[in-house]
Amino acid sequence: MRSSLRRARRTRPAAAGLVSALLLTGCSNVWEGAGGEPAATPIQDVFLQPLGAHGPDPFTASTVRNTAPPAAPDRPPGEDAQQVREVSGSTPGLYGGTRAIGSCDVERQVALLTGDRTKARAFAEASGIPETNLADWLRGLTPVALRADTRVTDHGYREGRANAFQAVLQTGTAVLVDQYGSPRVRCACGNPLRSPAADRGGVHQGDQWDGFDPDRVITVRPAGSVVPGLVIVNTTDRSWIERRTGTDGDEDRTPDVPPACDPDTCALSGTGTPDPTAPDPTAPDRGTTSDPASPAPVPPDPARPATPLPDAPDPSGTGGTGTDPTAPLPPAPDPYTEPAPDPYTDPGTVPDPFAEPPSEPPAVPDGTPPTDELFPAGPLPDRPETFQG
Repeated sequence: MRSSLRRARRTRPAAAGLVSALLLTGCSNVWEGAGGEPAATPIQDVFLQPLGAHGPDPFTASTVRNTAPPAAPDRPPGEDAQQVREVSGSTPGLYGGTRAIGSCDVERQVALLTGDRTKARAFAEASGIPETNLADWLRGLTPVALRADTRVTDHGYREGRANAFQAVLQTGTAVLVDQYGSPRVRCACGNPLRSPAADRGGVHQGDQWDGFDPDRVITVRPAGSVVPGLVIVNTTDRSWIERRTGTDGDEDRTPDVPPACDPDTCALSGTGTPDPTAPDPTAPDRGTTSDPASPAPVPPDPARPATPLPDAPDPSGTGGTGTDPTAPLPPAPDPYTEPAPDPYTDPGTVPDPFAEPPSEPPAVPDGTPPTDELFPAGPLPDRPETFQG
């Protein structure tokens, strides 16, 4: 009995040490939310990932195409530093790219991942997708480049598993984004990406690049609905490009309605760009008196006669225009204002039932009298005075 208790006591520190090690490594595979939002995890160090670096334990070789990386947008002068903030994945100017050229070779990425069954399983598990749907899922992503230093949850591949760590990707990093505008693959290493941990703290590790500012790092919030296309900035001439979701740049076009802002400051000025799919709480309610586009109703002037309404039906049925339905109707005639004539005081108004009939037969109305064939000319036989019984 005592030896069993001793063995149990010896195993408790080992179990506690294993739990602590798992928490420190951040290897949790519990994910939730659309667009790749992770569950809350303990505070972790944040690894800086320069533009072309593979990073620790890459999944694949680089699939980045040789395109010019977009420059970071200019900050308005006098803008105060601010903490990590969110920007919606559908925000115009959040990403950049070269017209008609995707920043990543998607087909090569598919081949590198699906060619290794163990690696494909680890990638699919970290991305939260079925392994059998991996190739189609990758082909449905959109290749673009970041236009701001962006914090994400990165995953390295080690010992057949995906190991999560917090990272900041440098401006210009080539990524594949999903239908909600969220970065999902880092093309320089093939690593799956998810939204950063709920706790945005941590110590930055690694070499800082020129212009890095922890207070200028952003996070991408998945859009509230599927984004049919991204409005990105052309790296060659700073113009606007609309890139359809899931295309490789071959369907790039100029937006029908370009954003009403400069490409250099459209996405990242101010305190963050709200989700355009969400209603604006500051917008006035249409149809109320507070809306300048909806004037308040004017009360009718009693001194002004009602005018006919052009589209109102004619209640009389004569085909004329109707009258204002709000106008008062004329009063009904009083049946007691004109009493019936009295036959004893005004005998001319009522015929006398005892008067002699007229000597001339009344004229046959409406036509000529009947012919003689209908009435024989001869004398009629006498009618008997009595009936024989």
